[in-house]
Amino acid sequence: QVQLVESGGGLVQAGGSLRLSCAASGRTFSSYVMGWFRQAPGKEREFVAAINWSGGRTNYADSVKGRFTISRDNAKNTVYLQMNSLKPEDTAVYYCAASRERTYYSGTRFNFWGQGTQVTVSS
Repeated sequence: QVQLVESGGGLVQAGGSLRLSCAASGRTFSSYVMGWFRQAPGKEREFVAAINWSGGRTNYADSVKGRFTISRDNAKNTVYLQMNSLKPEDTAVYYCAASRERTYYSGTRFNFWGQGTQVTVSS
């Protein structure tokens, strides 16, 4: 079991940056694949990025590739999402998730979820 708490959301102008953090409980954080998802009003939740257990491999949705960077610090039980060149269409609630699987892409099944943090990008 792992509990996840996101932070770092807020209001930012288009072109700006934000860094989201997700703090995980438990001593087995490094064994989980971690991911970020988002859900905009009236839309389904969508995959944003994922990272393997060591942090050496990542995957991104095409819509954020080149603008967002996922990383993790296993010593701090934390995963990050650095978001640059933000666009109004990035506005959504962002969720952190953990998976027991070995894969780290949009089709990976994530077992644990945080409560989400709101990101709003104004034009």
